[in-house]
This record gives sequence, C-alpha cells and structure tokens, in this order.
Amino acid sequence: MKVGIGQDSHRFYSDNKDKKLVLGGIVFENEPALKGNSDSDVVLHAITNAISGVTTVNVLGKITDEMCAKGILNSEEYVREALKYLYYEIEHLSISIECKIPKISPRVEDMRENIARILNIHVSQVGITATTGEGLTDFGRGEGISVFCILTVE
Repeated sequence: MKVGIGQDSHRFYSDNKDKKLVLGGIVFENEPALKGNSDSDVVLHAITNAISGVTTVNVLGKITDEMCAKGILNSEEYVREALKYLYYEIEHLSISIECKIPKISPRVEDMRENIARILNIHVSQVGITATTGEGLTDFGRGEGISVFCILTVE
C-alpha cells in the first residue's frame, strides 16, 4: 500500500471574464476564474500531484508546461498523463477544498462522479470536503482556492 499527498492553490482573476471556474472538471458558472496557464483546475492539479507522489514522476511542471505550449489546457489530460505512470490500484481519494467562494456543497456529487470517471474508480472511492477555514487564510477570505488530497493505492 502507498499514499500520495497532493496540493495546489491558485488566486482568482479580478478581471478575466472569458475564463470559467473549473473544479474537479465541473464548470462553476458566474464565479470568478482562477489564474493559471491551463484551466487552473486546482482539484485536478492536486490529484495529479498526489499521483506523482506515488509514482515519483512529477507531471505538473515540465510535462504540463509542454502540454500547455501545445494548447492542451484541460487539466483532465494532466491527470490522464499522471495515470500512465501509476501501476497500482486506486483504493481511495480524499479531497479537502479551502475557499470562501464558490459554495462547494451544491456541486460535490457532480465533482465526485466526474473525478471517479476520470480515475476509472467507483464514486464511493472519492470523498470531498470543503471549508472556509474560518477566514484565517487568503483562501478562506475569498482570494483564491487551495486543495489538499490524499490518494491511497494498493
């Protein structure tokens, strides 16, 4: 059994109206977008980093920079790239999101189902929690979103 820890965070744009907020591959309409080269999906980036923690192949960085340069901006593709190096079976994925906006709870089931589809696992193997952290951090004050996740594989 192995465990991978993933983390990612992004600040919100203050003026980009063309980009959408995407979390776990789900578009959150009428919300500010996150800054970044890709779709800036912090949930899928944290998952990619957790997979990299198990495989020791750092996908976010040089590999994804090359993908972005080729116009591949969908973070689902980064997860798929990381999965190419994973020779273990995923047992469970626990995701913790810290943000003031958007409200996560109304979209948790959509996110769980989409992440399960991407990872080719059952939805019961994906847990998502969210907090504002009582506004003690930039994320809890609404300046961006931070995500931690733990991936268990066997």
